[in-house]
Amino acid sequence: MKNIALSIILFSLVLTSQNADGQTVYTLQQLRDSALVNNSSVKAARYDIEAAREQRKEAFTKYFPSVSATGVWFNASREMAETQINPSEMMPQELGSVLQQSFPPEALAALANPITVAMMKDGVIGSVTAVQPVFAGGRILNGNRLAKIGEEVSELQLQLSEKQVVKTTDEYFWQLVSLEEKSRTIDAVDSLLSNVSGNVETAVNAGVAVRNDLLQIQIRQGEISSQRVKLQNGISLLKMVLAQYCGLSDTAFALSYVDSLTVFTPSDDQNRAVAATTEYKLLEKQVRAADLQKKSELGKNLPSVAVGAGYNYHNLLDNDRTFGMVFATVQVPISDWWGGSHAVRRAEINRQKAEDQLSDNAELLKIRIHKAWNGVTQARQQLEIARLSINQAEENLRLLRDSYAAGVCKMSDLLEAQLLFQQSRDRYTEAFSGLKISEAEWRLSGGE
Repeated sequence: MKNIALSIILFSLVLTSQNADGQTVYTLQQLRDSALVNNSSVKAARYDIEAAREQRKEAFTKYFPSVSATGVWFNASREMAETQINPSEMMPQELGSVLQQSFPPEALAALANPITVAMMKDGVIGSVTAVQPVFAGGRILNGNRLAKIGEEVSELQLQLSEKQVVKTTDEYFWQLVSLEEKSRTIDAVDSLLSNVSGNVETAVNAGVAVRNDLLQIQIRQGEISSQRVKLQNGISLLKMVLAQYCGLSDTAFALSYVDSLTVFTPSDDQNRAVAATTEYKLLEKQVRAADLQKKSELGKNLPSVAVGAGYNYHNLLDNDRTFGMVFATVQVPISDWWGGSHAVRRAEINRQKAEDQLSDNAELLKIRIHKAWNGVTQARQQLEIARLSINQAEENLRLLRDSYAAGVCKMSDLLEAQLLFQQSRDRYTEAFSGLKISEAEWRLSGGE
């Protein structure tokens, strides 16, 4: 997965170009690709997938026999086993009669005294054992299923992180576009004021215009300069934020975009749209996991059966002894039933809670999709209104400029028309960026 992601970003960066100022030019898709590779939240989600995959593999090993080796060496302060043997008591009567004829009385008297026998003061014990679970109440099976769900949940979390990263990248991109377009509007207005200022200064010197008109223009130019400084600071800061978020090496870059509208069609089946969202799939996994947790708790109260084989060695009787053995074990958790019944009820409560959350959040997801679509349609309407406002402001500015040149309107009227023209263009820029951000929210909501 890492190699695929890296190849995507490398291929994307190859396609980057430079403008006349030597700045690297990025498209929105290139910034998305870069963010999907370099963003910390996406990296963390990929690590979670790797960890979940290892956990699933670990759970799978529970199907195989458990093999263990044990070695013990000991040296006690005294023999661990000690007993007394009376030879005369253990001797058959016939043997006693024979011994009486063959041994002197002193030797026979010694046989009547008890003999102390002690053993196992030191020794070595070793064994190798393999135990294969036959039945464990379904805990191994359910544990593997839970591990598989954990891996699937991690993959869904990665999808969710990637969608959020794309949405945030889109927001930063279009906010930056909005500021840069406002900066271009400032440049256009400043150029317009410079032309008017030159004409007015010539008229003032010729005595056909009052100096107050020139002062009004200079005041307006000062305001424009102040706005330009604020915009440049905002652009510089937002570029730093975007570069950090997408993992760019520098902030001296430019953006490339197309002023076009995307066609979205809402789904006719809202239930199907909700079921296709990553959030809904995560909730389904939560219900499934809660059900398996309940089955696992039930399994803890069932008997466990296992078979095994082993190979053993010891020298406890001062001679080497090896032997093999096979065995079977049955474990019945009798006392655990008391607490286990409560654990099962608790797991059932959690399962019911997960189902309720699935039902409740499904309705919330419908509301979110509907709200996101309303945001898109409203943003489109605002954009259309802003477009009409630009046309009206441009025509109004043209008429007043001609009227001022003809001497039939005041400078304040011309400057007000210029201000309305600037505001209309700024509103269009904000409406366009707002629409793009609303579209990003619509894609994230899952309504597309």
